[in-house]
Amino acid sequence: GLTGVTVNAMALIAPGAFLWITFVIQAGYVFPSALAMWAGIVFALLLAYATALSYSELSKLFPGAGSSYLFAEQAFLNHSSHFRFSRIAKFIIGWSSHLYYWVYPGVMVATMGVMIGYIVGTLAPNTLNPGIPGPLFMALIAVVFSYAVAWIAYKGVTGSTNVNLAINIIQIIALLFFSALAISYRIGHPEGSTGLALDGTSKVLHYSLTGNSPAHPGALSVVIPHGVSWTMLQATIAILLLVGFESVTSLGEEARNPKKDIPRAVLLSITIQCLFMYLIEYFAANYFLSSAYSLNDAKGSAAPIGDMMTILGNAMLGGPGQGFMLIEAFTVFLALIGTTLACINTGARVTYAMGRDEEVPEHFGLLHGSNLTPHRAIWTLATISAVLGAFGALLFFGGGSAPDDKTIATLPHNIWYALGMGSNATLSSLPNGLLLITLLSNFGTFVLYGLTNVVCIIAFQEHHEFHGLKHMVVPVFGAVANFACLAFYIIGPLEGLGSTKEPLLAVAFSVIWGIYGLIYFARNSRRRGRETVLMEKPA
Repeated sequence: GLTGVTVNAMALIAPGAFLWITFVIQAGYVFPSALAMWAGIVFALLLAYATALSYSELSKLFPGAGSSYLFAEQAFLNHSSHFRFSRIAKFIIGWSSHLYYWVYPGVMVATMGVMIGYIVGTLAPNTLNPGIPGPLFMALIAVVFSYAVAWIAYKGVTGSTNVNLAINIIQIIALLFFSALAISYRIGHPEGSTGLALDGTSKVLHYSLTGNSPAHPGALSVVIPHGVSWTMLQATIAILLLVGFESVTSLGEEARNPKKDIPRAVLLSITIQCLFMYLIEYFAANYFLSSAYSLNDAKGSAAPIGDMMTILGNAMLGGPGQGFMLIEAFTVFLALIGTTLACINTGARVTYAMGRDEEVPEHFGLLHGSNLTPHRAIWTLATISAVLGAFGALLFFGGGSAPDDKTIATLPHNIWYALGMGSNATLSSLPNGLLLITLLSNFGTFVLYGLTNVVCIIAFQEHHEFHGLKHMVVPVFGAVANFACLAFYIIGPLEGLGSTKEPLLAVAFSVIWGIYGLIYFARNSRRRGRETVLMEKPA
């Protein structure tokens, strides 16, 4: 029913995981644009809502399609003149969606490596520094985690509704508790009072909450935009924590009434987790920032949310703060397993559908004999995720997150720091690995969401249920907003806002992927003798 499909979709959006995951990326991206973090999330939420409405309307029209790839085919085939471009439209959306579906799991496994590194460093500081865990250790965890989750997907385990519901409830309670503590702490510790901070080894120290480090002087500062450019740049990262609602459309066979349940579940999943949860969580985390724990501290840590939890545990719960952090981290661990499994299953389904249609190598369109899972797509995705995750972990301290030489000199001298660590100058010259793969995944998301809004317009253009607001105004806004975020991959560097390496490398790789796709499509069509532009409408 409605509850089941909504809860299963929420497993991918995972409110507990993404505050921990995304805050560290947002804090360091185009420093100090994170002052506009909350406003960036609001803008990303608006474009996500517009896109969610398009998915909702498309799922009513084509309840059995289940993805943008198939929505595009049906929308164009049902149009009196655009049917000729149905195969091209379907391929473009399917191919571009792989930038999202094939890269997104890599972001998840990289962040699992970073989180485990932070936890091990907290428990064994002589082996790993918690603020700067060993890159090689984090990369190893990412690789192991990628194949472990892929094995679960290969066996056909997707997680029951009750399990997903339990995990979501645990996450929501844990994060609301953290949010309440963070807001209460900041209200009780205004600027000028004595607060708590960390010394880099999870040891809590007392500091005066005064100074000029980037932070929010009050609650109003959290919610105001702090400039259009900063807001847009933050939105290019924030979309990472809003994706997943579109996966509801693949659950049509599990819904009792797909024409009613699927459209409602799309909007419900994004409302519960994004509008209700993330705006509260991110307000609390940003409001917590002060001169004692500022953006400088957040961008220099492997887990600023973990740092905040340690401080709050000591200040508000009587200590030990590490225990509170570890309990909260366990909920993030559960959420990461669920969201990685969900996105591998979703990505494999899209690749399987394209393989079945012979738009990609046909071996991707085969199911395993006993598990009945698209095993070729799953293991390919696992390998790609492992490579991307290892890359993100090894270069986690590249670019703007590079520690200074004095800090680097204090790190443990063991094998875990043999790769991915060097001088400040060397690290600063490299891209930040996690930021780069995040921007690459988000580039694919913006392309997919933008094109899906266009598909919605075409699908209802000649339909008797056409509604000006739902089928023209909202999708146009959604398409423009998504493509505007893509534009800021170029505008940001041109305006001199922070590092140019990560966004421009993401654009370059995306362009290469697109060119390769066009070449593959042309050659595959010629080899199979298939029309690229249909001459007649299929019966």
